[in-house]
Order: sequence, then structure tokens, then C-alpha cells
Amino acid sequence: MINQQYKKMLEGKSVIRELSEFAAARGGEIGYENVFDYSLGNPSVPVPERFAEVMRGLLGSRSSMELHGYSPSLGIASVKERIAASLNERFGMNYTANHIFPTSGAAGALAHAIRCVSAPGDEILTFAPYFPEYGPYVNMTGAVLRAVPADTESFQINFDRLEEMLSGRTAAVLLNTPNNPSGAVYSAQTLTRLGELLRKKQEQYGHDIFILSDEPYREIVFENVEAPYVSKFYDNTLSCYSYSKSLSLPGERIGYVAVNPGCTDAELISAMCGQISRGIGHNCPASIIQLAVSQVLDITSDMSAYETNRNLLYGELTELGFSCVKPGGTFYIFPKALEEDAVAFCKKALKYDLVLVPSDTFGLPGYFRMAYCIDTEKVERSLSALRRFVKEEY
Repeated sequence: MINQQYKKMLEGKSVIRELSEFAAARGGEIGYENVFDYSLGNPSVPVPERFAEVMRGLLGSRSSMELHGYSPSLGIASVKERIAASLNERFGMNYTANHIFPTSGAAGALAHAIRCVSAPGDEILTFAPYFPEYGPYVNMTGAVLRAVPADTESFQINFDRLEEMLSGRTAAVLLNTPNNPSGAVYSAQTLTRLGELLRKKQEQYGHDIFILSDEPYREIVFENVEAPYVSKFYDNTLSCYSYSKSLSLPGERIGYVAVNPGCTDAELISAMCGQISRGIGHNCPASIIQLAVSQVLDITSDMSAYETNRNLLYGELTELGFSCVKPGGTFYIFPKALEEDAVAFCKKALKYDLVLVPSDTFGLPGYFRMAYCIDTEKVERSLSALRRFVKEEY
């Protein structure tokens, strides 16, 4: 018999992916340039030219075995050393290579980190709104994901509800800042308060509570916004990073777990990740991509278009009467829908070739997400469709 759990999951496929597929099919009918596809967070700006230069240089100077053979199971030592040094210089940390575990993107980093700090039956808390895939990421390890209700005024942490939900079963808190889908960036004040609360609860319950910090949007922050480094605020933190957004490399699937050197069993966790890989079938991200990103750690793609797009959409949405917290980072905006049923709202938008993602699977009904990592020219053209949609439907 085939696995019934995975068969059941076919009934609840990713709404984001389904809408992206719809947009592609609609584009085949009317031209994709005429579909205002705000579904998928697929970076639209090019990779830095320096990355392309590095790739060409590696292909012309290194052996086939070095570039295309298996890397060590815990990652290439020189790559880990460079990542540790970069984080130490940028954030005042004291990582060594032994605290870095290269992974297949932030998803791969989370897959390892969750298993490092939890056992079946443990609870992991996250904060609504949250990335829908956190559900399978956590629940399919045997741990249980529970969502802390949102503070919809700011999309910072709802501490009253968090304190109610923390318990002796809590193994970790999974946070995402800058946040997908809200675009909110947790402030230093928020992270300081979170660290203080978790330290108190660790003492109360007599066991570790970890922060799993999902950080793929760490570099996408806008003018006058700071994105504090989460590990600076709490020792028991595992940082899960991806170069997908900062370097526009989602298809290369490269990221890492960075283990705070001050956390419990810090010297063991990277090695534990190597053992976890044996159980989940993840064995070593591509050698050539590890080597390439290690030479461009401190540069990013030109992401200025994302701030331009945010300003265009935030201005138009608020002018049209939408309630919306202004994003401090990422390339997402998360307005409140103009009716309670966000699914119905987004279905109506499809008539105007506006592909919007309803918020129900983000753990906060009544909102919708727009991924504005598309060409600015297309954003500008979408505004008239947005105006027509609101005028004719509402």
C-alpha cells in the first residue's frame, strides 16, 4: 500500500504553487506580461555579476572532482570558515567553522534544526502570520506546530498570547524576521523581550527552549529600518539562512545552519546535522555552489527595485482604503481583504488578472499576500487593474 499520509496531502497542495501554476497557464492564453502575478516569492532581480565571474573562474581553474564531486558530509571546511568569519565581522559573533552546517537552502536548514532540538510530541511555537510550509516542516518530524495569534497592529510578537502558550512541552520557538508574509521586521525591543521571556521559561521548566531563526530575507530591509541579528539576543539560537534572496539564487538551493556558540551542546549540533542528513536523504549541497557563494558572502543583488515596488503598492493600497502595515523588509505586502472571506476576495481578483494569495494558510484569515518581486514596470501597470477591481467589486 502506498503511504496514506502523503496521499492525503495531495488534497491540500500549496495554494501559492497552485496560483503560480494558474498564472503560468493564464499567461499562455493572454501573454504572461498581461498577468499580474503576485503569487510566488521568486526573486526577479539578476544575480550579481561578481557571482557569475566567480562561477566562470571556478569552472576554468578547478578540477572536475573538486567542483562536481561529493563535498564532505559536514560541508567544505574553507566555505564554513568563510561563512563564520563573515558573520563574526558583521554581527560581532564568535562562530567557528564547526558551528556552520551548509544546507540545501533555508528549508534544508530548518529541516535539520527542527530535528536537532525536538523529539516527537514536543511543541514548536511560531507566530501568525507564518509561512505555510512550517506546518509540514514541523509536524512531519513528529513534533507539533502551534501558532501564536498575531498582533495585527504591528505584526510584532503578541507576548500576552505567547506567554499563555509556552509550556513544559515547548522545545523551540520558530520565528521569521524579516517576515513572510507580513514584511514586518522584529525590533531590538521585541527580540530583547523574547530573549528575557525564554530565559525565564527555561529556568521555570528546567529544560532548554531554542529559537529557530528563519532568516532568508535578512538582507532585504528598507530605508530607516534595522534588522537585528537574532542570535545576539539569545544564546540558544540556531540561525537558518539561505542565499536564495540575497543573491537571487533560489534554484541553487544553498544555505546553512549557524549554531550560536553559546547554546547548549554547540560543539555537537553541526555533527548531529550530519547524522540527521542520513535519515532525511539530504547529503551535501552542490560543491561548486558552496565554493562560489563563499567568495561573494558580503555582496547582494541590486534589490532597490523591491523598495520601489513596496512604495508603489503601499501607496496605492492605502489610497484605495486597504488596511495595511507598511513592510519594513522582504518583498511581500499583507493587506486586509475588503471582505471577511479572503479566498472569495482573491477569486474575484482573478477576473482582473490579479493573482493574489489568500491568507488562510498563513494562519490569519481575512488578509492576502502580494509577492512584489516582479518588474517595476509590471507593478505600475497592475495598479490600474487593482483600481478597477476595487471599484467594480467593492
